[in-house]
Amino acid sequence: MMKRILILLLLTALVGCSSSKGAFSSYDRSARASYYAAKFNGKSTASGERFSNSKLTAAHRKLPFGTKIKVTNLSNGKSVIVKVNDRGPFSGGFDIDLSKKAYMQIRDKKSRGHMMVSIEVAK
Repeated sequence: MMKRILILLLLTALVGCSSSKGAFSSYDRSARASYYAAKFNGKSTASGERFSNSKLTAAHRKLPFGTKIKVTNLSNGKSVIVKVNDRGPFSGGFDIDLSKKAYMQIRDKKSRGHMMVSIEVAK
């Protein structure tokens, strides 16, 4: 009897670990994304970190620093997970600024510096 309970617990744990479903919750289903210009490399972000276009980071006006978010390009379904470490964007009607590395991972060939994305927050 005890052996069966242990096997059941082990299987339950394995199923829970193997599924990433539910790891993120919807935050914004339709947001406008852009990416940082190269001139910001090495400058301090609002969180105090140095900005690097070669890292997977983002700026958002409301989400807390350190928040992990999944950003998905609505036109091709490609996603990237980034960490919020800056505030902004504050112009152009954009909702999120991505580092260039993050932007390039999800862009399509038609992107001209901005794209429509969905944003999900890690639980």
